[in-house]
Amino acid sequence: MSSFNLNDLSLFVHAVEGGSFTAAGRRLGVPKSTVSKRVAELEAKLDVRLIQRTSRSFSLTDLGRDFFEHARAAVIEAEMAESIVRSRLGEPSGTVRITASVPTSQFTLAGHLPDLAIRYPKLKVLLHVTDRFVDIVQEGFDIAVRSHQLPPADSSLVQRKLAEHEFLLVAAPSYVDRHGVPQRPEDLAAHAAVMPSLTETAWRLLSAAGDDKLVKPAPVMAADEPFVLLKAAAAGMGITILPTSVCREAIEQGRLLRILPEWTAGNITTTALLPHRRGQLPSVRAVLDFLSERLGQP
Repeated sequence: MSSFNLNDLSLFVHAVEGGSFTAAGRRLGVPKSTVSKRVAELEAKLDVRLIQRTSRSFSLTDLGRDFFEHARAAVIEAEMAESIVRSRLGEPSGTVRITASVPTSQFTLAGHLPDLAIRYPKLKVLLHVTDRFVDIVQEGFDIAVRSHQLPPADSSLVQRKLAEHEFLLVAAPSYVDRHGVPQRPEDLAAHAAVMPSLTETAWRLLSAAGDDKLVKPAPVMAADEPFVLLKAAAAGMGITILPTSVCREAIEQGRLLRILPEWTAGNITTTALLPHRRGQLPSVRAVLDFLSERLGQP
């Protein structure tokens, strides 16, 4: 029988995933000193050094890396065992940690998370919003929701496609009143454009019939943040391209009009990425199924 308990393994795993005893204590709601002491006791029982720590560094030893992989698997298995029992007794419960970029959080997740809380009142969702790249394994996240035009890089993460959004050409009614409506892609050369990239000079448009057109509108502004593009277009500055996830509400409210409705400017995909074993937790599966259901709606 093992000479250490599961709580020691959990504290060790959280310390490694968080990169420090302080981060682990903050996440678990216990003093840093408790985490440090329990990990030291774990090392003493094993008679090995798992973590090299100084006042400026915190890193795993070679043996610590191997031990971490198995310890993390054991902790996840224990969480799964508890979650399965709870799911049989009732609705999903526990904490699910999600990370997403600012635009994905604003336009893709924000409108749905309140309904997730209503559907699963025993489930606690923590959303970390950041535009930096997050290593979800090392930082202890259950799900990363990422929007991308190129396929995600190959990795050991499980990938689940949640939605695909077309880029639409849109403009404000005030702009159309002043400058008219382009009837063909070629007409865009005579129109002002709010470009979605600081270096972009042309748009490649695709038709429902499979036609492909490269057009060069007249840039009056450029921004690489969709909220800025939305505001600029709604203010009548010019035509822009936005994914449906960003512009749908503005179109429904009449603040934007779709231009050249037979044409799109490509699409963007929203994908959930998660560590392989995390996806087996009932709480994580409930969140994934909910997001797939909601974001997959047209």
